[in-house]
Amino acid sequence: MEKRGINRQVFGTVVSNKVDKTVIVVVERLVKDRFYQKYVRRRGKYAAHDENNECQIGDKVLISESRPLSRTKRWRVARILEKAV
Repeated sequence: MEKRGINRQVFGTVVSNKVDKTVIVVVERLVKDRFYQKYVRRRGKYAAHDENNECQIGDKVLISESRPLSRTKRWRVARILEKAV
């Protein structure tokens, strides 16, 4: 069976896990400013599906793009890279 395309994968930190089977992940990226040519941090917040409610606040996770799971969820937690202390 062939894969239907390449899903994006990004690293981030869990900032909320209040909703059942859902975590909010903040992803930081560096973008070069057009005028000043210096790098600026940009943040994105993504709602990701966490099937077994394993993630806790502060965990480092890898999320991957998926089909729409709800009105706001388009990502799934692929794996937990580092547990919060």
